[in-house]
Amino acid sequence: QEYLDFRKERSRMLLSRRNQLLLEFSFWNEPLPRQGPNIYELRTYKLKPGTMIEWGNNWARAIKYRQENQEAVGGFFSQIGELYVVHHLWAYKDLQSREETRNAAWRKRGWDENVYYTVPLIRTMESRIMIPLKISPLQ
Repeated sequence: QEYLDFRKERSRMLLSRRNQLLLEFSFWNEPLPRQGPNIYELRTYKLKPGTMIEWGNNWARAIKYRQENQEAVGGFFSQIGELYVVHHLWAYKDLQSREETRNAAWRKRGWDENVYYTVPLIRTMESRIMIPLKISPLQ
């Protein structure tokens, strides 16, 4: 009964809910447990319909520019729910290392070209910084 009461109370707090079934890009590393402390950045890109293959082909090349510091955690795309949505998950020690790592990518020859070809595929993008709970395997 306590759980049913909780569900009823929780439902009054929800304004909306959306679900996605995601698949992992084959060229990204599989997310593995990490030692912390880290912060995580979840970057979400909503692509123009029909551009997922082009996005994947470009990022299969681009990911090599972002592997040096082991910041690439996972790359996923929607299969059910809102389609043509891509999520990239990155790990950093802190916001300062995030800035340094991202700036270092721009100094690598070829990174700018990958950005040049992928930006026109994007309708919207979002960045969220997340701090893992103590129970998360991604610390």
